[in-house]
Amino acid sequence: MQRYIAILHESRKSFGVSFPDFPGCIATGATAEDAIENAREALAFHVQGMRLDGQKIPKPSLLKHLQSRADWADFADGMIALVPLLPHKTQNIRTNVMLDRRLLSVVDQRAQAKGLSRSAYISRALEAQLSE
Repeated sequence: MQRYIAILHESRKSFGVSFPDFPGCIATGATAEDAIENAREALAFHVQGMRLDGQKIPKPSLLKHLQSRADWADFADGMIALVPLLPHKTQNIRTNVMLDRRLLSVVDQRAQAKGLSRSAYISRALEAQLSE
């Protein structure tokens, strides 16, 4: 799985993410975690659009190559993160899985605390695990 360097910037009220390899591909979030999660989706959507337009998808740049670019100063004050290029989300499919009752209880508590459904929480957890 390809991973691209993302730059996380903090402002007074939110976080923003930009990709040096993909000018114009940005994401935001109320927290750093939200911004990175949104960056995964933004990157997938951006690359899907490039493919539909017949554009070449760049290989992930090495940090040392990015640091030698003339525009590196625009990114230098941010935090560096690696964001995986996951397939763009398509359609949800209903599935049936067996889970330990205690595990499911913890999932439900955490999902409720984040304002998510059980399915959304499990889906995000799986995406995060597959991103590693």
